Amino acid sequence: MFESFSTWFSAMEPMQQMFWGCALVASLIFLVQMVLTLIGMDGHDVDASFDVSDFGDVDASTMDTGGALSLFSIRNFINFFMGFGWAGVSLYDTIGSNFLLILAAIVVGVLFVLMFFYIRKQTRKLEANGAFNIRNCEGKTANVYLRIPAKGKGKGKIQISVNGAFHELDALTDGEAISTGQKVRITEILDGETLKVTPL
Repeated sequence: MFESFSTWFSAMEPMQQMFWGCALVASLIFLVQMVLTLIGMDGHDVDASFDVSDFGDVDASTMDTGGALSLFSIRNFINFFMGFGWAGVSLYDTIGSNFLLILAAIVVGVLFVLMFFYIRKQTRKLEANGAFNIRNCEGKTANVYLRIPAKGKGKGKIQISVNGAFHELDALTDGEAISTGQKVRITEILDGETLKVTPL
């Protein structure tokens, strides 16, 4: 089976190989993410965001264009390459210009990101309107999703599991900056949307 796939793949032109590679790899990762989401394991290990610690105390919230969701996440890059790859595969024999083909694939990739971004945003809104109460987060542990700047100079994001559902919430700290992926403890509820945390 692998030999047949290798022969089929090798017979393609380089650009066609690129599109098929993007489509297949991104689709496989997307399916894994979807399965993990369905079984309740969709955490920071699956959808990690870029750590901006190399740029100093940047307010991570400026990277977030949708409330509790970040456009700059691995999940959205997967969505982009899935749309990019399948668009390239579908249009390869239709569009003769390589430039126009790549441009069309990029446009479809961006549309995929925006579509999934919108779907996830609406899902978060439904969760927020449900039984979730931010007051129940105090004292619990969470994972940093977007880097939290030091000394309360800006907000980051944390992911926390409450009653089997993951929530992404704004967070800040009085101490040193906390990098993406670190575990923290929620020490105080500052308002209806922001938590104060300390690293574990």
